Amino acid sequence: MKYKLLVSAALLGLSGCASVPTVDTAVSNEAKKFTAPQEGKAGIYIYREDSIVGGALKKYVYIDKECVGETAPGVFFYHEVKAGEEHVVSTESEFSENHITLFTEAGRNYFINQFIKIGAFVGGAGIKLVDEEAGKAEVMKVKMAKTADCPDLT
Repeated sequence: MKYKLLVSAALLGLSGCASVPTVDTAVSNEAKKFTAPQEGKAGIYIYREDSIVGGALKKYVYIDKECVGETAPGVFFYHEVKAGEEHVVSTESEFSENHITLFTEAGRNYFINQFIKIGAFVGGAGIKLVDEEAGKAEVMKVKMAKTADCPDLT
């Protein structure tokens, strides 16, 4: 019985409605055209599905230790990086950061899903690279967030 109450309390704490500022709809729609990045660049879409799990939590995301912004349910970011190099995409989590390293090719877009997972005290965040078609489908469902200041990633 105690376990059920503890799990219920944890899930309740992970639900709710966090939000972050979003860009104008026209800017968001332009990013959803998925055009090729500028010459010599690759595009990285980082999105968070509009899910009730972890809905009250906001989490920061970074590319190469530079702040991209803070996520909430139902938002995405688009960021171009130099192609032909490794780039590290990171998100904060409960006890440490989670990272993905990808080698980018010129003219390609990459899609990274940030998701919330249950933690010991608060929800943690994970990230995973998804295939282009699945990523495009999910980005089409969410709004583009404004970039924001984040704490330094150390």
